[in-house]
Amino acid sequence: MLAQPKTGYAQDCDIDIVRRVADYVLDTAAFGFIDKEGNIYSKASDIPEGVEAAFQTTYGAWHYTNGVVNMAMLHLAAFTGDKRYAQYAKDHVAFGFANYAVFQQRFKHDRPHHQFPFGQLWTMEELDDFGAMSASILEVYKLQPEEAYRDYVMRGIKRLSEGQARLADGTLVRTFPVDKTLWADDLYMSVPFLARMAEFTGNPRYFDDAVNQVLNFDKYLWNPYNGLYYHCYYSPTGQNGVAHWGRSNGWIVLAQLHLLDRLPEDHPNRAAIIRNLQKELIGLARHQNQDGLWHQLLDKPDSYVETSATAMFVQGFAKAVNEGWLGKNYASVALKGWEGMKEHFIKPDGQVSDICVGTGIKDDLQFYYTRPARPNEKHGVGSVIDAGIEVIKLKRMLAD
Repeated sequence: MLAQPKTGYAQDCDIDIVRRVADYVLDTAAFGFIDKEGNIYSKASDIPEGVEAAFQTTYGAWHYTNGVVNMAMLHLAAFTGDKRYAQYAKDHVAFGFANYAVFQQRFKHDRPHHQFPFGQLWTMEELDDFGAMSASILEVYKLQPEEAYRDYVMRGIKRLSEGQARLADGTLVRTFPVDKTLWADDLYMSVPFLARMAEFTGNPRYFDDAVNQVLNFDKYLWNPYNGLYYHCYYSPTGQNGVAHWGRSNGWIVLAQLHLLDRLPEDHPNRAAIIRNLQKELIGLARHQNQDGLWHQLLDKPDSYVETSATAMFVQGFAKAVNEGWLGKNYASVALKGWEGMKEHFIKPDGQVSDICVGTGIKDDLQFYYTRPARPNEKHGVGSVIDAGIEVIKLKRMLAD
């Protein structure tokens, strides 16, 4: 165990690093629109008819990754007491609700809805469109209880519960690229929202649905031979995809953390969820490399080391130890991972490198090997913030 002064110094350094990552987001985010000529508009209503405009920065978009960043910022605000981070999440949600109707009116169905500004806000066609964003709105609602926010999440839970495609056993699936395809990503797109809706409404059936999703995803995606989850499952053929993709395994970790934070202690399946999380984390520990990092393809050390998956796993190990869901002997996995992230991924100015871009499913490993990794991608920045917070809590716990 580190001596107390050194531990305290290390924690101070860690929170400074986390703040730098979050502050880089604050400094670069802009909630506005820009057209092809470079003209900037603060409101959608200011964009002339017939003029194509996009988000001024991706931080203004309405995408599941924005929900991840919002929740991380709220987490950091609660941890530090710095209201700037909570204000970011409130401003992002307010920006969407203030501007989406203009784009909804102008949408001509000449492209997929997710390629049109705020198209995912009003359509709710897939879990990607609304699941993570709804979870973040429920957190913002605690600070700013707007009726429009409540209406949105109620519409979202109706869509999830009654409109989303499912298998006969209730498992959530997608209708593309193969009908009734199960994506590991969708555990995160559904379970954090379901768990929060159970709290918000007092209706335990949302907890039951969340639990069933975790256990059913495990049934379809778990590979017992290497302790990893496949990225997808094709129900028409009963076959898994080819890849043990890093971030998809990370979404499964995070979904269980969000659920266990809210699932009542006396829920009959709480112990089963804890066992499932333990099983996944132990499997992941076997694939951590010598620098504390994980690879884009978890079982392929010749694939590149990747930030978002590493951050998700570091958060998972740290929180599981903090909460007593995993023994303290696994603390070293989180600590080594955090040190590796600081050395390889997090820059002095708060920028974060090597985050895999959005990734669909494919039946060849080359697709996963060659997915670009870019700096400051929303797919990973929020998880880096959350990982840092949990590691600081872990260091404090170990120092006591």
